[in-house]
Amino acid sequence: MDPLVLGALVGFATIALLFSGISVAIGLLVVSTAFLIIFDGTRSLPLLPELLFGDLNSFALLSIPMFIIMGASIASTRAGADLYEAIDRWLTRVPGGLVISNLGACALFAAMSGSSPATCAAIGKMGIPEMRKRGYPDSVAAGSIAAGGTLGILIPPSVTMIVYGIATETSIGRLFLAGVIPGIMLVMLFMGWALYDTWRKGSMDALAGRTFTWAQRMEVLPRVLPFMVIIFGVLYALYGGDGIATPSEVAAVGALLCIIVAILIYRMWNLKDLWAVLRDATRESVMILFIIASAAVFSYMLSSLQITQSVAEWIATLDVNRWVLMLCINVFLLVAGFFLPPVAVIVMSAPILLPIIIAAGFDPYWFAVILTINMEIGLITPPVGLNLYVINGIAPEISLRTILVGSMPFVGCMVLAIILLCLFPALATWLPDLIMGQAI
Repeated sequence: MDPLVLGALVGFATIALLFSGISVAIGLLVVSTAFLIIFDGTRSLPLLPELLFGDLNSFALLSIPMFIIMGASIASTRAGADLYEAIDRWLTRVPGGLVISNLGACALFAAMSGSSPATCAAIGKMGIPEMRKRGYPDSVAAGSIAAGGTLGILIPPSVTMIVYGIATETSIGRLFLAGVIPGIMLVMLFMGWALYDTWRKGSMDALAGRTFTWAQRMEVLPRVLPFMVIIFGVLYALYGGDGIATPSEVAAVGALLCIIVAILIYRMWNLKDLWAVLRDATRESVMILFIIASAAVFSYMLSSLQITQSVAEWIATLDVNRWVLMLCINVFLLVAGFFLPPVAVIVMSAPILLPIIIAAGFDPYWFAVILTINMEIGLITPPVGLNLYVINGIAPEISLRTILVGSMPFVGCMVLAIILLCLFPALATWLPDLIMGQAI
């Protein structure tokens, strides 16, 4: 059978199986094994256990559970509420300042936790009721938090970037740096739209006239600053000088420090609470690592059946402008993000797309940012739209339709960010090149 036709069958079978409700990891294993047996016989079956576990034999993978523990320990405390309160007190006189406060809190909490759902839950529990109480429309209150939560997979340290780095064998430290300026740009675009939208709707915070003393503004900072110091310490350890430590080492130290801060500042003395942090982090880590291991088998199947090579050759023969090619890839990523979680899309598509991207003359680190923003859009668009359901769980009185309507303008901001990155690639490549030198 022609490899391209076979590839179409693999894609259809994979999507159909994942739509059945089966877990992503199990679905990839089932599809891989079935197609290998049908089209390549049983000779590859003895290799599957080695592929499944061999791909997990990487020191870099240790950074995933460690960064997840960092996020879980922060999410289990009042750090999100304190962060929200601190920013709100400093921006209380800014028109529409509460929406901007929430977006700023989302950005900072995302940097501390690296998790979009955790960011939505932590900031949304405080921010949504407060915005509704002050007269903001439900769509603005819910949509801004849903969109702000997506920043968790772009602003470093990002678990999604780690998965991309492992799947494509690119530098995780450089990937983190590539996400810094685009992440800040996206926050600014979100804030700009929120300010314009609240002004346009005439809902400029009915309580904006209230004031806080300098003492009240300063009193909440000591509970937030230790976590922020840890984040900046992590980034310095990765990029200071020639790099003080590897991402895995930095993540381990960061996880330990976050747990210590949670115990000392937020009085997380109860072993039951600590156990809940480690349990939740273990569950999420195992889920991600299982997907990575299954993706290794899936990639082997695609390569063994000559699907990857044939797709790359077919695209190379197309006489199209490279930007047309990039547009097609963006559409593919966007559609894939509608139905699959970011980790699944990355481990399935990145190894196939990377040679095509490099052959077309695009920077792989720049492309990582483009891919991640596409995945952010998937987090607030149906049918999966994980952040939409998180917000609906926090505020069940707000319908999914209202949340979706409120988040759509922020999707437009993300599309604009992708366009700006295409026009000015240095937004993603300048900082890594400045700090770590030109990529080889």
